[in-house]
Amino acid sequence: MTDLSHLTETLLHVARKAGADAADAIAIDGASVSVDVLKGRLEHAERSEGVEVGLRVLIGRRQACVSASDTGRQTMEQMAERAVAMAREAPEDPHAGLADPSELARDWDIDALDLVDDSAPLDPAALQDMAARAEAAALAVRGVTQVGSAGAGYGDRRVHLAATNGFSGGYRRTGTSLSCVAITGEGTGMERDYYGDSRVHRADLDTPEDVGRIAGERTVARLGATKPPTGAFPVVYDERVAGQLIGHLLSAINGSAVARGATFLRDALGQPVLPAGLSLIEDPTLPRISGSRPFDGEGLPTAPRDLVTDGVLQGWVLDLSTARKLGMDSTANASRGTSAPPQPSAGNVRLTPGDASREELLARMGTGLLITSMIGSSINPTTGDYSRGASGFWIEGGRIVRPVNECTVAGNLREMLMTLVPANDARLHVGRQVPSLLVEGLTIAGG
Repeated sequence: MTDLSHLTETLLHVARKAGADAADAIAIDGASVSVDVLKGRLEHAERSEGVEVGLRVLIGRRQACVSASDTGRQTMEQMAERAVAMAREAPEDPHAGLADPSELARDWDIDALDLVDDSAPLDPAALQDMAARAEAAALAVRGVTQVGSAGAGYGDRRVHLAATNGFSGGYRRTGTSLSCVAITGEGTGMERDYYGDSRVHRADLDTPEDVGRIAGERTVARLGATKPPTGAFPVVYDERVAGQLIGHLLSAINGSAVARGATFLRDALGQPVLPAGLSLIEDPTLPRISGSRPFDGEGLPTAPRDLVTDGVLQGWVLDLSTARKLGMDSTANASRGTSAPPQPSAGNVRLTPGDASREELLARMGTGLLITSMIGSSINPTTGDYSRGASGFWIEGGRIVRPVNECTVAGNLREMLMTLVPANDARLHVGRQVPSLLVEGLTIAGG
């Protein structure tokens, strides 16, 4: 097994030798296997493994990043020389720089995050069996005419980060996934839907039979879909797509957008952005969740915090650079790959659940649209104007009356977010724990 700590320390050494004032290095070692099945037989299998390294060097306030998949000493020396040459020609960035040593994460408890499944890795034969069972379960649902795809995958990834400010740390994460896409109908009347599950620990994963069955049942329910009426109606975003709506809020409070002024929430700090009673909590310390981590991409300690409290926006999502631009402190949200500087990114979030089930939310809505799938988007990040393609079910009298497709929903995100009414059906094993959401003030363009 590759010693990632040694690789990062070597990169820092050659960076200093090449003339860097400061540097940080990241090494990622991963192996993954994925299998697709069609008609009970193996259609595609893929395995990838290897080590990638990335180096960021700073000369004063100038920086440059380079990456490679060759970890030989000569290659790393060439990386460092190239990065230093690039940095000398780069424009000055007054906000670039490493964290102060006093800010760095120390003595974290990686075991508390429970990010590693210690059971034996799944081989291609076991993954093929899982996918084939999911496909068979979908085909057993009356009305399913075929399965578009059934796939399973396993991954094991290690990350190590080190910097000349004294930080050095790493962690490992495993994951197993299973998905199925079923099809019903023929020709222009063909409809499809899907279901999938992904977990850090394989023991938590839904059974292949459940994955296939749910995919099949969702698909058959879409048979005979038509366009909904055009007009202004309330909308319920089903739990499986509701996280996308909160994702637009997270994008709007991202430090990169805020620093550019390219967000409809640029003046909203300390102001209501959600209805009173709703809070949005970020928690990168949740156990057995793939988005959890003990430190961010700049070595700062992670901790739970409120993004929104009782409807009021509490803070931005910041890394060191965007925090300095805004005259604030980093919120330990730096995300880092091998080939680019850190960027701010939100991790696990949880929205306050409501008291009602999805069915009770539909009853409250009366007449409107239940969205279960979304495609495309036309969103103005500066104004919040929103338009997306959608499909789902038409609701009358609080009940599903027919499937619908080929429609567009439009509104303004600032206004939409202030009308949210949550259900109580959020999944607690995913990174965005967001229940079904009732939203007012949308225009539906259908038939």
